[in-house]
Amino acid sequence: MKEQLPSSWCWTNIESLSTVVRGGSPRPAGDPRYFGGPVPWITVGSITADEQPYLRSTVEGLTDAGKEQSRWIAPETLLLTNSGATLGVPKIALIGGCINDGSVALLNVEYPLKLYLYYFLKSQTKRLRTINQGAAQPNLNTGIVKAISVPLAPENEQRRIVAKIDELFSDLDAGVAALKRAKANLKRYRASVLKSAVEGKLTEQLGNYHFKKSNWIEIGTLLTCVEQGWSPKCERESSSSDDEWAVMKTSAVLPMQFLAHENKRLPMNLTPEIQFEVKVGDLLITRAGPRNRAAVTCLVRSSRPRLIVCDKVYRIRCDHSQVIPSYLEIALNSPPILDELDDMKTGISDSGVNLTQQKFRKIMIPIPPLPSQRQIVDEVEERLSVVTLAEKQIEHGLLRAARLRQSILKRAFEGKLVPQDPKDEPASALLERLRASRTHDEANGTAATSKP
Repeated sequence: MKEQLPSSWCWTNIESLSTVVRGGSPRPAGDPRYFGGPVPWITVGSITADEQPYLRSTVEGLTDAGKEQSRWIAPETLLLTNSGATLGVPKIALIGGCINDGSVALLNVEYPLKLYLYYFLKSQTKRLRTINQGAAQPNLNTGIVKAISVPLAPENEQRRIVAKIDELFSDLDAGVAALKRAKANLKRYRASVLKSAVEGKLTEQLGNYHFKKSNWIEIGTLLTCVEQGWSPKCERESSSSDDEWAVMKTSAVLPMQFLAHENKRLPMNLTPEIQFEVKVGDLLITRAGPRNRAAVTCLVRSSRPRLIVCDKVYRIRCDHSQVIPSYLEIALNSPPILDELDDMKTGISDSGVNLTQQKFRKIMIPIPPLPSQRQIVDEVEERLSVVTLAEKQIEHGLLRAARLRQSILKRAFEGKLVPQDPKDEPASALLERLRASRTHDEANGTAATSKP
């Protein structure tokens, strides 16, 4: 059921407001003849990430993608992604070029309607992802895009709505930028605390004798167990029931944080390898994955029963007569030791590296006496608890900003963001003019299209 609109508004659809054209891609996609030419090739990536460079196509590639002039778009054309994980993202193109088959162009749309539709489509992204068609690869065909219902405001009110959204979003952007700066500062402070911890600088009472490099020892001498877990083929779904066995994912291991809900359910027909069950007090370190995800360490302070360590993670147990597990967690997350761990990773590319057990056992760790370790742990936990609280407040602020952004868009297209002006020409008159102009262009063969 459509919402009630102000009396000067009317319902219409995308097809009545624009010419909807889907992009094209040459086949086969990897043919080197099609790329490296003079033509900007606008993909989903270049729409959804402002900093991502545009690919470049050859004229031959464009021809094999489809000779229609409409594959070309002019600068400032309104685009909408129609496939993949980022489906339903609108963007006004910064440059002209050719669009691939991951997006559609809304041609023949002038200002202020173009910006009005841009913001309206931003308000619809979540809904569009629920109506997409396509089993393996979600997509919006042109028929779906053309049929998208649009609450059309009078032209003058469109200008007021766009100006108000710009104003409110500008304020929100400034607030979000400040929150992100604060988040980055907290990250630097966290690293500084951990670095000071392994340098003996957290308290005046601790001397630096035991923290000199000459007094660091190999971590292997401090451990009673280093083992990797078990990774059978699991169900795709996670398990939230303590009565079910599950295998943790590597994403369960974050720096100094363990997420037991990051798991996959073990099939009923498999017998669990119970010797790998996660226990409170285990130190876990990822041994394989992308470079930024290998050698990530956390101490398990709480967990759920029937959860198994996966084989891409080492489970470490300490000799408690020499080292406190929580101190070792701090050391393995400190910048100096993270740098050494990074140097030990091996792999052909950063997308997949390994940390061997042999190399891990060679990592050097500063080990002060046990009372000093406890003192360091207490000091770090006190300081980082403040950081954690501040980070949660920042995340809450970022989520609130995202919700407020959607609330602004919702009110805008319900006719509640700016006041109506009875002197405005009604939207129905604008719609009739657009239809008449299109009929005239089609009858005379002059419908506007973007050309190379």
